[in-house]
Amino acid sequence: MKLIVQIIERITHIMHSLGGVFLIAMMTVTLADVITRRVFTMTGGAVDLTFLGGIEIVQYSLLFTVLFILPHSVSRSQVIVDLFTERLQPRTKQALEGVYLFCFGLMGVGMSYSFYHHFNEAAATYETTLDLMIPLTYFYAIACFATVMLAISAATHSFQLIFCGKAKS
Repeated sequence: MKLIVQIIERITHIMHSLGGVFLIAMMTVTLADVITRRVFTMTGGAVDLTFLGGIEIVQYSLLFTVLFILPHSVSRSQVIVDLFTERLQPRTKQALEGVYLFCFGLMGVGMSYSFYHHFNEAAATYETTLDLMIPLTYFYAIACFATVMLAISAATHSFQLIFCGKAKS
């Protein structure tokens, strides 16, 4: 079990780093788009450095940023309000947190199913993005993988908290 958890941690950590890369790409494309549009406006249209697909790149970068960061962060970034749990035993608090993480895992399963369904629809219709003409199956497949990893990560941390009584890593 320990080896499986280490493998999952390593994969989610790599995904977390890739999420940061997507965040930087999103910020860079936004900045470049704003600058090129400003240059276009200032020159009255004489200098046109604007590019197609900036909005799509930002849109899918945002999607991948969120989906790639969630699996690694799901067990680390939960805000605990002691108002409701201050009188509970530490083991009960861990069990409640485990149930909460299990619900995150269920959310990941639901999102995975949805992205898998969208993947099949896009594959059947050869649907592409509007500006860049990239097949949507690529995006849905990556999103499906990321949400599966969210479900697996949340489930393993939930299992550790509920059944093993171990604290989060």
